[in-house]
Amino acid sequence: MSSSAAAPLADDARCPCLSGETYGACCGRLHRAEASAATAEALMRSRFSAFAVGDVAYLLRTWHRSTRPATLDLDPSVRWYRLDIIATTRGGLLDDEGTVDFVAHHKVQGVAGSAGRQRELSRFVKEAGAWTYLDGTEPIG
Repeated sequence: MSSSAAAPLADDARCPCLSGETYGACCGRLHRAEASAATAEALMRSRFSAFAVGDVAYLLRTWHRSTRPATLDLDPSVRWYRLDIIATTRGGLLDDEGTVDFVAHHKVQGVAGSAGRQRELSRFVKEAGAWTYLDGTEPIG
């Protein structure tokens, strides 16, 4: 996924992950390292929000060391605006691994009819009590 390097959101703005919470009460706390994601789905939501607000540092910080790229360049013309969680497998408080099947929706700014989507089955692992993004593939079916 690529994203726009948008200005930081106000804490009272709606969280981009569409949890129903404000950004400050939801993903903003994770982006500022005031809290850690409790589940694989929470990490997935916070990473989507990081793409939406252009937080490259958070994306790299939550990427597993074995698959993390050295750098990450986000496309400033892409605006991520909706996340649909299709299914999760494991990834709970007592798990060390889990998956999240999701669809992320985007638009390319300045291009009419540019709505698109990315579907991914992401794998997450917990190390030293913290969830990290391992990798993702396009789901079969």
